[in-house]
Amino acid sequence: MSIKKVHNAHIRELLPELHRSLIEIVSMMNRPERDVELLSKAGLSLERALFPLLVLVERLGPIGVVDLAGRVGRDYTTVSRQVARLEELGLVTRRSNAADKRVREAIVTRQGKVATDALDAAREAIAVVKFADWKREDFDDLVRLMRMLANTMSD
Repeated sequence: MSIKKVHNAHIRELLPELHRSLIEIVSMMNRPERDVELLSKAGLSLERALFPLLVLVERLGPIGVVDLAGRVGRDYTTVSRQVARLEELGLVTRRSNAADKRVREAIVTRQGKVATDALDAAREAIAVVKFADWKREDFDDLVRLMRMLANTMSD
């Protein structure tokens, strides 16, 4: 089996559609009503701006505030205040980085993990409905290709 590589002309032809699709996905993911629905289904009364940070700390932690701010596209000082709020709520704790004591890392607490598990269950319930009519192969391809896209974008 020969593997066909994508030619530049093909990339140029389809890139606008890929870009439009990504914009639509990001726009939909950033809608406040989506966050409200997810928080409601999870049974959480968390400020909408905090829960994406909580999820990233749980998935990527321990993580420094500068790195976290870069990943969410927010100012460091804003994210620092929001992480402090998550700490006040008992959802994360902060500590000095072992290699560089100047760097403060956020780590999810047991209570924070319970909250992210509830968010995961709510996200799963929503996704099961959204993807119910998809063929298994199509969903498998989507997951595989999204992972490939994420890996390519992070290079």
